[in-house]
Amino acid sequence: MIIEAVEVSSAQGQKLVNNLRDRYQTAGDERRQIVEDIITAVRQRGDDALLEYTNKFDAASLTIDHLRVSEAEMTAAGAEVPPALKRTITRAIARIRAFHEHEKQESWLVTRDDGAITGRLVNPVDSAGLYVPGGQGGKTPLVSSVLMNGIPAVIAGVRRLVMLTQPAAAGTVNPALLYAASQVGINEIYKAGSAWGIAALAYGTDSIAPVDVVVGPGNQFVTEAKKQVAGRVRIDMIAGPSEVLIVADDSANPAYIAADMLAQAEHDPMALAMLITTSKTVAAGVTAQLTNLLPQLSRQKIARQSLRERGAILIAQDLDEAVELANMLAAEHLELMINNPFQWLPRIKHAGAIFLGSNSPEATGDYLAGPNHVLPTMGTARYSSSLGVETFLKKSSLISYSRQALLADADDIQAIANLEGLTAHALSVAIRVKDGQD
Repeated sequence: MIIEAVEVSSAQGQKLVNNLRDRYQTAGDERRQIVEDIITAVRQRGDDALLEYTNKFDAASLTIDHLRVSEAEMTAAGAEVPPALKRTITRAIARIRAFHEHEKQESWLVTRDDGAITGRLVNPVDSAGLYVPGGQGGKTPLVSSVLMNGIPAVIAGVRRLVMLTQPAAAGTVNPALLYAASQVGINEIYKAGSAWGIAALAYGTDSIAPVDVVVGPGNQFVTEAKKQVAGRVRIDMIAGPSEVLIVADDSANPAYIAADMLAQAEHDPMALAMLITTSKTVAAGVTAQLTNLLPQLSRQKIARQSLRERGAILIAQDLDEAVELANMLAAEHLELMINNPFQWLPRIKHAGAIFLGSNSPEATGDYLAGPNHVLPTMGTARYSSSLGVETFLKKSSLISYSRQALLADADDIQAIANLEGLTAHALSVAIRVKDGQD
């Protein structure tokens, strides 16, 4: 048996729930120091450090002249991508764009009767760095990451989009990644990855100008690097291992549940696949189906390790308890394989993305449904949201007072300023009031 089902009410179940709830992870001291040293090296030595790390870990023969993907490489990539894949990418772009168009935000103004004008000015950041993992040395290009990170930035109106991705050993980038980037509108692409790539985006080198926002998934070193440069730049989030939580009643198909748990587990040994069900029969069926389906996977070793070391099957007394637990765990992906899932939707408060019904596997959201698949993990869906157009926008407050408005508010402004001991604040109002009376 790969995973043993336990009842929520049991001592073992309560221990498991507590562990799952407290799953937020931070980098250990050793990794934190390694990343800090890498960032320092890139800040101090720029391209030399960037190339040194790239040559050591990714492409030994890459030179600085070939750090940036050339127009010739972009053109060649377009010719290499099969027409069927091009059609799929085009369809995905249309879906993702249509969804994110709804996230646009407008500037606004409000005028009071006394002539004061207040409002908010919404502008895109000037530049954004989009990190795309190399995908097993380019063998498994993460095209969806290009689309999910790039399209919201384009819709936001970001003028400069920079994509970084690890090169293969030969110093190349998978053509599918380059084609997807070209279709989104990303033409500034560099062959650099990991923590040194993030450092280059944040602080800049002679070859790569710094950006304002850094987004995109990556391994633990990428995540730690993003954490360390946050503040210098905006980042999308501190992401942990990918995770899915499936809530199922007795109507759910165990094979569907098992398949979706495996889809999560194949990401990484640290991926987290969870099931909360009200049915012992379903729980038993899922454990059997996991064993049956696992041999069909190309990454079965990874999936098996993930399920054995991290997987969880909990049996709840009823859906009320299951939904309460789901809100407590605040999973990245939440699947509701239950009767009338929309009836329970108002009860769901915390989840990165919610998939309703048995025909809505997480894979639909990963690739083609339209919503973004860059989502909060490790329980952070309690307070954060998916990547979107807003990630690339900033807001400035607008304030314009008329003489009448200033006189009307003067006493109250001075009262608060004096209470706080900020007499110059009070003076800045008083001097204007007095000036108009002379």
